Amino acid sequence: MSSPAMQVRSRIPRLAGAAVERARLTVVPRRRRAAGRAPFLALVTMVLLGGVVGLLLFNTSMQQASFATTGLEQQATRLAARQQSLEMELDRLRNPQRIAAAAKRLGMVQACSPAFLRLGTGEVSGVPCAGGGPDSPSLRINPLPPSKPAILNPPPNVVTVDPPASAGENSQADTGRGNPDRDARDGRKKNNR
Repeated sequence: MSSPAMQVRSRIPRLAGAAVERARLTVVPRRRRAAGRAPFLALVTMVLLGGVVGLLLFNTSMQQASFATTGLEQQATRLAARQQSLEMELDRLRNPQRIAAAAKRLGMVQACSPAFLRLGTGEVSGVPCAGGGPDSPSLRINPLPPSKPAILNPPPNVVTVDPPASAGENSQADTGRGNPDRDARDGRKKNNR
């Protein structure tokens, strides 16, 4: 009998030969399979359609934002004008002359310099005085208008005229002295005749 090592050696070439036979590559005729263009075209169409729809939605949202911005700018302009008118009204109401006139209408009078009374000693510091009445000249609400310059306020030019005498004397006086207007008219009448 042969030894077991010999048997293994004889089997290895047979196994290797069988494996090589199985692993040998052979040329196989290529099968023509039509590549489908329809899925690719559908994908490209969907991408383009999605892009166009997205662009339209973006454009629409931008225009809506533009309209909202315009509306808010107009509202801000109106509110700024309202604020300015309210500030002007507040300035008018805070005018010291208006407040003084309203106080005078209510019967209030302007106080003179204050005097202070110390309660512990009963001593009066300052000169006390009574407030003026509503017609008191001490309070001038509106300032006096500025005086005119001397060049705009010339002295009056006075012309004295003798009083006319009676009606009969007047006609004789006119004739005696001569009336240039009447003489000119009479001369024209004489020349026209």
